[in-house]
Amino acid sequence: MRYFTYLAIGVFFGIVMYKSEAASWFRIYEMFQFGSFHMYGIIGSALVLGIIGVQLIKRKDVKPISGKQMSLQPKEKGVYRYLLGGIIFGLGWALAGACPGPMYVLAGAGYLPILVVIVGALLGTFIYGLLRSKLPH
Repeated sequence: MRYFTYLAIGVFFGIVMYKSEAASWFRIYEMFQFGSFHMYGIIGSALVLGIIGVQLIKRKDVKPISGKQMSLQPKEKGVYRYLLGGIIFGLGWALAGACPGPMYVLAGAGYLPILVVIVGALLGTFIYGLLRSKLPH
């Protein structure tokens, strides 16, 4: 039953991403050209909802589906790692025309060339996992 819940949430997220045009290459290109507020509005509203959600989880002591205690740990401080990671993420996003969420939405919508991007993202994540201990953090 738990996996069905995750699947339902994922399908709902995919539909919202597709219908809001957040998975549209044109909308992403438009955002990087500062041509429209559309994507900034979607990202901004997700940020605000995320902040509200985390605060509710912390204050109401919400438990995950498994029933265990939720543990939200603060991130490590540092500018360099987030700056470099953000630049790499942004370049990949601009080159591919999609960030990780919309990549799967596009695959589900039938845009099969995005599978090349998904394989590249998974390969990059795997390589990072192998090199993580050798990289400066």
